[in-house]
Amino acid sequence: MKNNNFCVIMGGGIGSRFWPFSKEDKPKQFLDFFGTGRSLLQSTFDRFKKIIPVENIFVVTNDAYAELTLTQLPELSKSQVLLEPLRRNTAPAIAYAVFHIQAIDPDANIVVAPSDHLILKEDVFLSEIMRGLQFVEKNPFLLTLGIKPSRPETGYGYIQESHDEVDGIRKVKTFTEKPSLELAKVFYESGEFVWNSGIFLWNVKSVIDSFKMYLPDIVNKFNEGKEFFNTPREKEFIDQAFPFCPNISIDYGIMEKADNVYVIGSDFGWSDLGTWGSLHEISTKDENNNASLHCKTLYIESNDNVVTMSDDKLVVIQGLDGYIVAESENALLICKKEEEQRIKHFVTDVKFRYGDTYI
Repeated sequence: MKNNNFCVIMGGGIGSRFWPFSKEDKPKQFLDFFGTGRSLLQSTFDRFKKIIPVENIFVVTNDAYAELTLTQLPELSKSQVLLEPLRRNTAPAIAYAVFHIQAIDPDANIVVAPSDHLILKEDVFLSEIMRGLQFVEKNPFLLTLGIKPSRPETGYGYIQESHDEVDGIRKVKTFTEKPSLELAKVFYESGEFVWNSGIFLWNVKSVIDSFKMYLPDIVNKFNEGKEFFNTPREKEFIDQAFPFCPNISIDYGIMEKADNVYVIGSDFGWSDLGTWGSLHEISTKDENNNASLHCKTLYIESNDNVVTMSDDKLVVIQGLDGYIVAESENALLICKKEEEQRIKHFVTDVKFRYGDTYI
């Protein structure tokens, strides 16, 4: 293991698209979706510690999840859990982690990964990560992992590969946010596009240079307290500085603008587990395409459903086609799978009408 390889796990989301299974006090990254005994966060940590020293792994999350993170990952020290006082999207969170790691090792190579992805071909994935870390150590580039598409998918962003390459890794030509079905079909059939996984690799110097160029407000704010990073005063400074950072994603703020972005297109059995639909797709299903998690089910004249309950309940479903049925403690959701994008709005309505009790 190279000691200047670091990992940043992004673990601060609230997972509202998986309500009510995922709630604000315990969002989806802390849940065991598949009955393996390990949450998505724990599985991500388990994966990376095979190639990166445990002391070089950091989790960026919200203040509210400090205790939960350390409970689930007892191998980490408190200093390895970087706490945001409020949510400001991925760019400020990543900049915080990068400044912290720079104070430890100014030559660090970093992989940044979400905490809630499913990786089925772990050996392939880890091999690509090691290849990527070697690439960014030698080259002043920003690197992302792309997923070779298996279908025209409207729920993911797309990356177009150019024919320019370095060490067999291609330069990015364009980024496209979630396309229409017609455009997704064109992308899929062209063979030039991969899905955007949201997994990034870079050297500390390369990414800070990019922040200086494209998001100088964040760099300038963090430079005001540069001497506090990796010291007992870091948290005090972050609490003061973070509210002044723009609310912007790393994709929009840097990756889509920079001209030194490269992509490794690969297939390692990836799902971002962003929606009930994506969970249904990768779950074990019966002969009528019904998927059940954490419960016993009896399906009668029902097809293409996903059902999850708490406490190993028995559920009898009759006459439902293409539905999400999800229960957790004090809330039950029954929603058409094709309209799951409305769940966020349902959560807002519940909060407005009934307060935070059910959120």
